Amino acid sequence: MKSIKPAEDTYKWKQKSYSVIFESDTPAGQRFDIILLWTIILSVIVVFLESVPSLRDRYGYEFRILEWSFTILFTIEYIFRLLSVAKVSRYAFSFFGIVDFLAILPTYLALLIPGSQYFLVIRILRLLRVFRIFKLTHFLKQADILKVALSASREKIAVFLLTVLSIVVIIGTLMYVVEGPSNGFTSIPISIYWAVVTLTTVGYGDISPQTPFGQFLASLVMITGYAIIAVPTGIVTVELAEAARRGTTVRVCPNCAKTGHDADAEFCKYCSEKL
Repeated sequence: MKSIKPAEDTYKWKQKSYSVIFESDTPAGQRFDIILLWTIILSVIVVFLESVPSLRDRYGYEFRILEWSFTILFTIEYIFRLLSVAKVSRYAFSFFGIVDFLAILPTYLALLIPGSQYFLVIRILRLLRVFRIFKLTHFLKQADILKVALSASREKIAVFLLTVLSIVVIIGTLMYVVEGPSNGFTSIPISIYWAVVTLTTVGYGDISPQTPFGQFLASLVMITGYAIIAVPTGIVTVELAEAARRGTTVRVCPNCAKTGHDADAEFCKYCSEKL
C-alpha cells in the first residue's frame, strides 16, 4: 500500500496540473491562462521596443533583464507542461508544443548567435489560446473543421501540386527552346521561374516573351492559371462541407492534447484515449 500511495499522489498531481495548465473550464485554469496571455503580450512588446535603436541604446540593459525574466518564466511553464501530460513526446511535437519550445529557444541561442533573440516574436503565436480562454469556442470549432478539411485534402493537394510542377517544367523547357537567351530566357531554371510566375497570375514582368509563338504560349499559360487556381479551392471546399457535416468538438485529449474530435466521439481518434 505504501508503494501505491506515491503513484496515486503523482497521478492526482498530474490531473490537477493538467486541468490548470491545459484546460480553461475551471477558475484556476482561466486565471492561469489569462496571466499567461498578458505575459506573452508584454514579452512581445519588449522584443518590439528592443529593436528600436534609440530605445535599445537607452534601455538596453533593462530590456535584457526583462527578456531573460520572461524566458525563465516560459521555460518553467514549458517544463510543467511536459510534466503534466501523460506522454511527453506527443505534447512536445504537437503544434503548441513546438511553439512553446520555440518561444524560449531564441534567448538561449542569442548567447551563441547575436541577434537571434528577435525571433522571440514567435511567442505571439501562443496567443491562439485566447479562443479557448475567453470561451470563443465557436471560432475554435470552425478552426478545427478547417484543420480537419485541410488534413483530409492533403493527398489530393499533393497530386495537384505534382501535376502543376510537371506543367511548369514542360512549359519552361518549351519557352527556353522558343525564346532563347536573347529574349531573357537564359536557362531552363529561369524559364521555369517565368512559367511559375505566369501560371500563378503574379506576372512580375521581369521576363517576357518576344516571339509570336512565345506570346501565344504565354497566353495559354495565363488562361490555364485561372483554371488551376480553382482546383485546390474545390478540393478543400468539398472536404470542408464533409467536416462540417460530421461536426467536431473542442475537447482536449488528456493524453495527446489534440482537438478536432467528432462531436459524438468517446475516444481520441489520434491515440484512442478516453475523452
